[in-house]
Amino acid sequence: MTGAIELSDLDFALPAGSIARYPVAERDRSRLLVVDRKQGKLQHRTFSEIVEFLRPEDALVINETKVLPARISGRKIGTGGRVELLLIAREQTPGVVWRALARPAKRLHPGTVIAMTGGPLEAEVLDVADHGRVRVAFRTSGEGLEARSDQDSWNDVSRLLESVGQVPLPPYLEREPEPEDRSRYQTVYARRAGAVAAPTAGLHFTDKLLRQIEAMGIGVVRILLHVGPGTFEPIRSSDPRAHELEAEFYEVQAAAADELNRRRQEGGRIIPVGTTSVRTLETIVDGRDGRFEASSGWTDMFVCPPFDFQATDALITNFHLPRSSLLLLVAALTGLERLKQAYAEAIEGQYRFYSYGDAMLIV
Repeated sequence: MTGAIELSDLDFALPAGSIARYPVAERDRSRLLVVDRKQGKLQHRTFSEIVEFLRPEDALVINETKVLPARISGRKIGTGGRVELLLIAREQTPGVVWRALARPAKRLHPGTVIAMTGGPLEAEVLDVADHGRVRVAFRTSGEGLEARSDQDSWNDVSRLLESVGQVPLPPYLEREPEPEDRSRYQTVYARRAGAVAAPTAGLHFTDKLLRQIEAMGIGVVRILLHVGPGTFEPIRSSDPRAHELEAEFYEVQAAAADELNRRRQEGGRIIPVGTTSVRTLETIVDGRDGRFEASSGWTDMFVCPPFDFQATDALITNFHLPRSSLLLLVAALTGLERLKQAYAEAIEGQYRFYSYGDAMLIV
């Protein structure tokens, strides 16, 4: 690709009927568009057939974050005004403090207490920032409650969030969450709660398919990145390189880093499942020798063409929104023109797009 990428390069026209508003009946029966970067060829397959493109020495990297029922609502104590909160991230501070998006936020101020609907849970506003962002401290409410440790408080609040919160479905689905979304907007390998959006490339895997992959000798390596809403913020600057991602918490344990290093040393490919896994791996890899180092923290890794991938040999991903950082990451891997060709063929072939949609394998 010659010249700097422009925001308009990330546009494409998508028929409204191409947006998948519900998942397919069986996870691994979604469609799979295989993009061969070397040969420039496209193949139309079913997701369960992905095993035909994997090798025993490879490492498949999955993000085991679990989506919180992060959309909650309530009323302000004193005025009765309705407030909706979308939780973003829990702060590593005493108490149960979260950053959140509030709607409406204009009449919120420090000290406002919101009684959440559906359970004995209150949220006190600590700070109000721009663009509807707030910091809130959660606590249980009701008779007989005593002061509790931070961990006990977190356990109380997390149980209540499970009962009062809703699945934070993306707005482009244009529908309210339904009971099925509790399980389907979640990977089968989700383990650690903290995300407010699903790592959607992983939604296509079943337990059976993962067992089949492991039986082939392929390493299934678990890492963590708690997906925040900033990942899906549209790029607004005419120069995409000026875009900034909101930091998200990640963790790669020593056993995972060791397995990745061993697989690479033995000639295997590192195949992240989803852009969240890519950004985590590219955060922890040593750019000098390509080794993976165990670590945890917050990453605002932003992948924009041209990008020298150190940790990614192939990629499993979904079809992404125009003008998004996710689309930009995929363009950096495939090249812009090949990506446009793939998307055009997917649209013509009536692939299903976005979170509940079909998948791509880029090799």
